[in-house]
Amino acid sequence: MFKLVSEYAPSGDQPQAINQLTTWIDSGERCNTLLGATGTGKTFTMANVIAKVNKPTLILSHNKTLAAQLFEEMRALFPHNAVSYFVSYYDYYQPEAYIPQRDIYIEKDAARNDDLDRLRLKATSSLMTRDDVIIVSSVSCIYGLGSPDSYHNRIVGLSRGKIIERRSLLLELTEMQYSRNDIEFTRGTFRVRGDVLEIYPAYEKFAVRVEFFGDEIERIELIHPTSGETLAEETDVFIFPAVHYVMPEDGLREATKSIREELKERVENFKSQGKLLEAQRITARTRYDLDMIREIGYCGGIENYARHLENRPKGSRPFCLLDYFRHVPNRDPNDWLMFIDESHVTLPQVRAMYNGDQARKRTLIEHGFRLPSALDNRPLTFDEFEKITPQTIYVSATPNEYELKRSRGEIAQQIIRPTGLLDPIVEVRPASTQVPDLLVAARECVKNKERVLVTVLTKKLAEDLAKYIDNTELQCRYLHSDIETLERLEILRALREGKFDVLIGVNLLREGLDLPEVSLVCILDADKAGFLRSETSLVQTMGRAARHVKARVILYGDKITSQMQGAIDETSRRREIQLAYNQEHNITPTSIQKAIRKGIENELSARQTAREAFHEHGTADDFNVEEQIELLEQKMLDSADSLDFEKAALLRDEISSLRKG
Repeated sequence: MFKLVSEYAPSGDQPQAINQLTTWIDSGERCNTLLGATGTGKTFTMANVIAKVNKPTLILSHNKTLAAQLFEEMRALFPHNAVSYFVSYYDYYQPEAYIPQRDIYIEKDAARNDDLDRLRLKATSSLMTRDDVIIVSSVSCIYGLGSPDSYHNRIVGLSRGKIIERRSLLLELTEMQYSRNDIEFTRGTFRVRGDVLEIYPAYEKFAVRVEFFGDEIERIELIHPTSGETLAEETDVFIFPAVHYVMPEDGLREATKSIREELKERVENFKSQGKLLEAQRITARTRYDLDMIREIGYCGGIENYARHLENRPKGSRPFCLLDYFRHVPNRDPNDWLMFIDESHVTLPQVRAMYNGDQARKRTLIEHGFRLPSALDNRPLTFDEFEKITPQTIYVSATPNEYELKRSRGEIAQQIIRPTGLLDPIVEVRPASTQVPDLLVAARECVKNKERVLVTVLTKKLAEDLAKYIDNTELQCRYLHSDIETLERLEILRALREGKFDVLIGVNLLREGLDLPEVSLVCILDADKAGFLRSETSLVQTMGRAARHVKARVILYGDKITSQMQGAIDETSRRREIQLAYNQEHNITPTSIQKAIRKGIENELSARQTAREAFHEHGTADDFNVEEQIELLEQKMLDSADSLDFEKAALLRDEISSLRKG
């Protein structure tokens, strides 16, 4: 089912780890741990295990950047299989909240990324139609997603020669949250032109053209959504819902009835306590949402009514991505596999999600902004997560006691790197002169066309230090959580390509980042107490240099803390094992050579380069007239919004010229 494509074969202690993990899975073991040092090829080991055990697989990562990196690697290793990316579809997210002490209501504010939403829908649609599925996900996978059964029951199959009444099909598409738009053809819309129906699936980069002869489907084509160019002809296609929350009309009626009953009960409760403002507030909000659901089948914040929409009992857990693995027709609900990457960070993150979400929502409910059922739109508790996970492999260079206990003390260890690379040499230098010393060390690396990572304790310090270094002859960028997901990937790729020399970060430059060009890692204020300077964090950060033959780490501190000493000792222990292995097998260490891929960026926006060229120069190769007009119209509207009417008029004339050829 899974076809692994690679020019390399497992080496070092990879074969032993692969055999151990495969044997444990085949014997039905519930949990195991892969302790893999940085740069030992843990991802390649995971891929080999997937190929051997042949099970649909979920790989859970603790942040979007590492998930994207894993997605790129898995898609390169399994080009013939369905490898998907599932993370939160928000570039920016400010949750709804209320601060009673200051009587401030903060409305939900979010910048939704349609491309990430498309990939989420692509992941669930792949699960419903294929068995050879690998999904790389962030902890977004434990949040409510809508019933997989409702989602599956709304799939529409179209086949050449099938008899289907067109009006019924259009109504069905509308119930699946597709909207009719005969002018602007965008994701999640359809349009009708005579006997031709065109559908732009919410999860694809292409559209589907269906030609009818009466009520018979005569022809099905995949087309370019902008140019209308035919890409392929098909005999069968499946159209999946445009959103994960879909309900049949009778189910929607029952849900709205249940919401009204809860509203009535809640208003009476408020009035009995003399809370008339809260009673009026919850009445106005809920009635507005019900009107929206009745008219268009959807409303903002519809996920807060998930318990009613899914007809779940009070207090029950929501459906999530894990249920989509479990609810596939004709498949054993437990016959799939999960890898938890960097488990020492990912598991605590999963454990922490529930309590924070509940505390915020209880305040909203108490003051009449939400119904109590909103509490049931939540992430899974850790106990619920454990109950529905399948056979699981924890992957980490520094596993915690929890993973080791669940693995019953028996773990697969992977310390030897296939290239013979050693763990880095570690130096400790005074913190009082850390910045000037850092500049000297960085210049030495840059002369040899090597890159440098620097970790600091705050975002402000990262930005200030990057600005300071950028004013020298060195080129520098910073990276932290305020930078959008896709921009982070561009920054990391630019570092690898040598477009700048030094990258400064706070917490994102730790687990999993694969940067073979980095030879030096500098950790500023290494002697400060806290999570970012714990032994685990230091070991992980130091590992970022372990993919280069000249790997070294400089810890800046005026004293050696127990955490620093523990990290130094663990690095030295591994280095001794690696040296002994190299001497025994006569191996000369060489730096890792790894292609610089544009994986997730290409997946998200296949024509972004052409668009950028057109914006900058007004022309672009392989960029058709319709797309030029589309972009010019957007620029024209932007100019009009900013009251630059002269520019808008010029753009209007240019659009007119293009239309006339």
